[in-house]
Amino acid sequence: MKVLLAVDDTDNLESIGTGHLAEAIAQEVEKNGWGKRSYISRHQLLVHPAVPYTSHNSSMCFTADIDSACLDLLIEHAARFLGEASAPGSDPGLCVAVAGRLEESEELVAFGQRAKQTVVKKGEAHALARRLGVHLSEHGGTGGGVIGALAAVGLRLSGNDGRVRGHLQIENVNGVATVRDICAHPGVGSVQTLEGEALRDEESVLLSGWKVKAVLQGGGPVLLVVPSESADARWRTCPKEILRAY
Repeated sequence: MKVLLAVDDTDNLESIGTGHLAEAIAQEVEKNGWGKRSYISRHQLLVHPAVPYTSHNSSMCFTADIDSACLDLLIEHAARFLGEASAPGSDPGLCVAVAGRLEESEELVAFGQRAKQTVVKKGEAHALARRLGVHLSEHGGTGGGVIGALAAVGLRLSGNDGRVRGHLQIENVNGVATVRDICAHPGVGSVQTLEGEALRDEESVLLSGWKVKAVLQGGGPVLLVVPSESADARWRTCPKEILRAY
């Protein structure tokens, strides 16, 4: 079965961060022989004085194909790990959803999109999770991280939100790589313009500026590019000012 697992609000300003904890849980999926995990996506939620957060108010989500008999083991492990590893003063939340059991996934997607635009209450998250049969649990502090965790699952389900955690190491010559070489990387499904146009395999891209990162578009990881002024390549990777919107 395919599951989506998300965590939020597990850190403080001095801790290693939610992304590292999500990665540790994802690694355990394969280490314990439960199944195969995916990349982790980072989802930006509302930044507002009424919303408590550490630095950026983002949550993390990954998918995994697991044996159905391992679902409870995964949930128990992730819950115990968050309770033990989350930073002091944090309000961690965990969400685990089975994709095949979500009959009204559009309601979950709508919740995630709403959490990017307005203040959402913890009770709303728990009520929706109960109605949809989604695991949602609190693991310290106020437990407010359940809001972001549930939102991250909805946004990951949408297939069109978030950045892929980590940066891409792509083979290149003097900073330039072809689309074919870029898509040979397991973390890239396609190379597209901001308007959604897919580039041809032979086109060249300048891997410039900030860390090269993929975003989630059309249900998979996409490397976004903008026109380049370089004579070496017609396109270049997006600057961080643009990627911050994802």
